[in-house]
Amino acid sequence: MKATEVPAINGAYLFEPTPYADERGFFCRTFDAEVVRSVGLDPNAFVQHSVSRSVRGVLRGLHLRSGAGEAKLVRCSYGRVFDVVVDLRPGSPTYRSRAFFELSGETQLSVYIPAGCAHGFQALTVTADVSYRIDRPHDPAEDVTIAFDDPELAIPWPLPAVSVSERDRKAPSLAEVLRHEGQPA
Repeated sequence: MKATEVPAINGAYLFEPTPYADERGFFCRTFDAEVVRSVGLDPNAFVQHSVSRSVRGVLRGLHLRSGAGEAKLVRCSYGRVFDVVVDLRPGSPTYRSRAFFELSGETQLSVYIPAGCAHGFQALTVTADVSYRIDRPHDPAEDVTIAFDDPELAIPWPLPAVSVSERDRKAPSLAEVLRHEGQPA
C-alpha cells in the first residue's frame, strides 16, 4: 500500500493498495496502520466505521461537521463512485479548492479527508457501496449540508442526480453556510 498527498487539498491523502488477483478474484489490504502513521495520521483515531449503499445516479452530499469537524477515510468497496472533496478550512492554503476522484471496488483506493472539508459522491454503477471510517462519534446536531449543485462550486457531477435526500435537496448554498458559520462568503 502506498500513500500519496492530494495536491488540491492540504492534508488529504490517497491510499492505494495492491490487489492480488487470480482466477478466484482478488485479495487486498484496505487499511495499514503503518502506512497511515507514515503520513502523520493516527490510525487509532478512527472510532466508527459505516457503510452506505447507493444505486446508479444517487448523489450524497455535500456533507461536513461543525465544531471540531470530522476526519474521514472513505473507500468504495463495491461498484464505482465519483467522489468530491471541498476544502472549507479558512486557514488552509487550499481553502475552497476542490478535488475529484473515482473510487471503485476494483482499485479499493481510499481517500483521507481532513476535518473541515466537505464531502460528497455520486454512484456510477448499478450498486455502489461506500465505507467510511470517522475520527469521532457521529452527532447529527453537528451535521452541515451544502447544496450539491451550488454554481459557485460548479461540481461536474457525471450523471443526472436521479435520487437525492430531502436534506441534500434543500441544502443552502456555500455562501449561506459560510455566513452561518461566521466565515467570509
